[in-house]
Amino acid sequence: MEQLPFIPNQLYNRRNDIHIKYGGSWQRGICPSTKFPYIFIFSGSSGKQHGYKDGWINDDVFTYTGEGQSGDMQFTNGNLALRDHLKNEKRVFLFEGLAGGLARFIDEVVYYDFGLFESHDTSGKMREAIKFFFNRKGTFMPLEARDFNHLLNEKDEMLDYKIQMPNETERKGLVTSRVGQGAYRKGIIHRWEYKCAVTGFDKLDVLIASHILPWSEANDDQRLDVHNGILLSPTYDALFDKHFISFENNGKIILSDKIETKAFEKIGVIGNEKIKKLNEFNYDYLEKHRLQFN
Repeated sequence: MEQLPFIPNQLYNRRNDIHIKYGGSWQRGICPSTKFPYIFIFSGSSGKQHGYKDGWINDDVFTYTGEGQSGDMQFTNGNLALRDHLKNEKRVFLFEGLAGGLARFIDEVVYYDFGLFESHDTSGKMREAIKFFFNRKGTFMPLEARDFNHLLNEKDEMLDYKIQMPNETERKGLVTSRVGQGAYRKGIIHRWEYKCAVTGFDKLDVLIASHILPWSEANDDQRLDVHNGILLSPTYDALFDKHFISFENNGKIILSDKIETKAFEKIGVIGNEKIKKLNEFNYDYLEKHRLQFN
């Protein structure tokens, strides 16, 4: 493996240590070097004002929002450079942008895939945005990115979100429908590490990316929040969707009294199942789900 030019977790002065030495604009989030075959990407809380939503969704996969502060994002400039960096033999280095012109080096990452999601731009207008999926360089990915294409067949409440009039509201609905078959499901698959959160079943083409807090009850941020999603096999998804099962914050399954224990057992639900990979960001959504528990 090629040697890293930066030390993980070390702080750098972005202007002096990175851009003066390697080139590239120090004011952009995606910065191709003008002197080396490098691309620097910077992620931080300041991007939220432009609708950027970045973060690790499992130990090895990082989602990064493309560039463009207004209007729909396009595959031009930095976005194009990121998508094609492997073909162009460029290396990508991820930094966390901090106050005072500092940046913390995270790791070298490799483009894996992208999806579309709906977000606001700087002016607050809704637009179609690009979500990149990167994996840490050297990590094993259990399936090729192209294999995601045939997995986008989930039961998705977002597909029911339709407006009839051909205006901007309709356009918003159509964009959201495409999102339902793109960035969101891909994010949930990565979040739950390519298997059912309850059983560990890993046949992805039958697993379902479900919302914990339903689409119809969620706000715009919650609808596309990867922590409001759970990857389930069909039996558990159907029961969870109808609130016949739920889960404690420790992951333990809760069975509804409206279905007899023997009936649960007939469909393979025995009552000692447990989700092992819940995190604190799931708890609020699960609490809301339990409020509607049958």
